[in-house]
Amino acid sequence: MNNSWRQRELVFLLCYAVIFYVIIIRNSLQLSHDHYYKLYGLRPGLISSQLNDVSDAQWRNFRSNLPILTFVFGLFTLVANILRACYSLKAAGMSVVWLLISLTYLSYLHGAFIIFILLITSANFLLVKIFGRTKYFPFLLWVFNLSFLLCNRVYEGYSFTSFGERWGYLDKFRGTFRWHICFNFVVLRMISFGYDYHWSDRNTLVDQEKHVRHCSNCSSGKTCYRMLQASEERSVGIDKFSYTLYLCYLLYAPLYIAGPIISFNAFASQLDTPQKSYTLKQVSLYGFRWVLSLFLMEIMTHFFYYNAFAISGIWKQLSPMEVFIVGYGVLNFMWLKFFLIWRYFRFWALVSGIEAPENMPRCINNCYNLESFWKNWHASFNKWLVRYMYIPLGGSRRKLLNVWVVFTFVAIWHDLEWKLLSWAWLTCIFFIPEMLVKSAATSFQVDNVFKEFIFRELSAVAGAITITCLMVANLVGFVIGPSGISWLKSVFLEAEGLPTLFGLLVTFYVGTKVKDSSISLPYENLYHS
Repeated sequence: MNNSWRQRELVFLLCYAVIFYVIIIRNSLQLSHDHYYKLYGLRPGLISSQLNDVSDAQWRNFRSNLPILTFVFGLFTLVANILRACYSLKAAGMSVVWLLISLTYLSYLHGAFIIFILLITSANFLLVKIFGRTKYFPFLLWVFNLSFLLCNRVYEGYSFTSFGERWGYLDKFRGTFRWHICFNFVVLRMISFGYDYHWSDRNTLVDQEKHVRHCSNCSSGKTCYRMLQASEERSVGIDKFSYTLYLCYLLYAPLYIAGPIISFNAFASQLDTPQKSYTLKQVSLYGFRWVLSLFLMEIMTHFFYYNAFAISGIWKQLSPMEVFIVGYGVLNFMWLKFFLIWRYFRFWALVSGIEAPENMPRCINNCYNLESFWKNWHASFNKWLVRYMYIPLGGSRRKLLNVWVVFTFVAIWHDLEWKLLSWAWLTCIFFIPEMLVKSAATSFQVDNVFKEFIFRELSAVAGAITITCLMVANLVGFVIGPSGISWLKSVFLEAEGLPTLFGLLVTFYVGTKVKDSSISLPYENLYHS
């Protein structure tokens, strides 16, 4: 009887979800049609007479450079793979090959400003080699890298003139891309190299035999990312911490601009022995799925102008329901944008034998709590934060304190803006009740049908509230800024906005229950793609 009820409930929930998306799509089309002449960033598109929303600078630059990027990376990986096959190159040889390729690539991107990159990274290498075995090394590593992270932003990448007029002529050779923007990722890699060197004389924290028994990937003869990180910790292997391999890791062309982020240990082990988790057929299918996702993005930007609404300020003139639609659409646009960018560069790394963590293992609409969202949004960054910040700070023993430190760093790492700090601290505030509820849930014994029903309903309510908080934090951080909080309250907490607020809470409640119901179905993997 319980199973029969849950099946009927699931049918109802799915019908509600279908109706919700029909309403969202219909109203989005109407909004874009009615306001397109007021929006910034619309250009003639590829589809019929439709305008295309290229208002997001990051997406516009990536999309316009896609043909040349594909040609360049195709040539890079072809050359590297041929040299590996012909000369049976291992980590030492491949690091030289990829370093030469990457330096050529960076010279085009940054011009003469590649000198700043080489100077800072070389100084970090010396710091690691001199102090890497001391107990106060982590403090020095963080001070050094945070100092340059902040100074690079404050001085906007410096200028050669500031070091003397005779060097001023080098300022003309800036390349095509600002180096200090990409350097944020280099900072993460420098910290990874430092910590992995610092930990290289200890025994691995991974119980390998136990791990292999419980890991489906490792038990099938492949190697998962966690074991790749542990591989270099089994022995010191001082040759793996050479200057050439270090620079190759920092500047590795396929992952240089946007990641995904990979630890030094995992990179070095795969440069020695290429990844075996993906077959050629699977890599090809991965690339084909990416092409289909690109087509979906083209459909979205040609018919739904969510990001143009956000940057044009038109959302201030909309009704509460329309504000919700734009806000929800912006989050989905951002997810698909990063999904395409990260998977594109990860694809080229896979072709050249390096498996980096997947950044978007789940769709944004399949995450109904903050912890799940952050594990699946920028997943490789999440793994980095856990390994190099969260665990060294004390892990779950100091969880309530650690999330403030971690998210403050994440905000500063992105940029020096108050709205990003507001986003980080709002997220931390929303994390506190979720952690308390999870702690209480672990002590709640579900030993009968009634308690199971209560538990599921409370989980769905908590999921609805969490998704709403997540939307608010991201809108404040990336669209309206901290000054927009009072505007949000005036829109949704007054008579006209309360029905919309209630409706979206009900919708998120239904969405959470759909995801919860899907866990017990045999087609669970469909929801993770």
